[in-house]
Amino acid sequence: MNPSRILQAGQPKTFSQYFDLPFPLAEILLEFDCTLQRRSLDLPKHPYPHDIEPLQRQLQRNRNRIELINETARREALIAPILFEIAEVADRRIYVEYAINVGEHLRGVLDYYIASPQPRDPSYNLAIIEAKQSDLARGFTQLAVELIALDRWTKAETPYLYGIVTTGEDWQFGTFDRQGRVITQDPTRYSIPGDLKTLLEIMLGVIQKSNHLELDH
Repeated sequence: MNPSRILQAGQPKTFSQYFDLPFPLAEILLEFDCTLQRRSLDLPKHPYPHDIEPLQRQLQRNRNRIELINETARREALIAPILFEIAEVADRRIYVEYAINVGEHLRGVLDYYIASPQPRDPSYNLAIIEAKQSDLARGFTQLAVELIALDRWTKAETPYLYGIVTTGEDWQFGTFDRQGRVITQDPTRYSIPGDLKTLLEIMLGVIQKSNHLELDH
């Protein structure tokens, strides 16, 4: 494989453009000296402190009142309510369309970004992107590149960076091992509403108190 066939000097790329690249994710990652593995992750969890029924009712009401035929509808009906719930419980801010520019091939905006309140505290950041065209596979390619950019951008000293790609109905996690330079794609897809509690517990674990990550062998 000739790496220069994907990324070339003087031909900038934004995050969203990686979604459309006709190359395998593993080959794209090699451009950034990174590798890919697809394995189940033992993701951190934290018990959810509230009754999730009000959020379930809200999501079901939204699904009944709107056709989920485009990205805006899915974002407003399903994604935003879940993220605001997490931000409220964890007392975090959500950054929408968070801009990052660390090079001509690593720039663009994260759909959502939940950052640690202190740059060097032990809590993790979490990037969330909405998969265009409800395509989680290609959406994960975009997420992987965004995690690589966050590695250069963030001042947090955490060993792993976490991200989620979602259609609103399905949610999939990925991580970046910053020292080993390995992107891990967890094949598990958490579906809403059935897996809502598990999803909330994992998201809360990631951004609040986890300080390790293990692979499920």
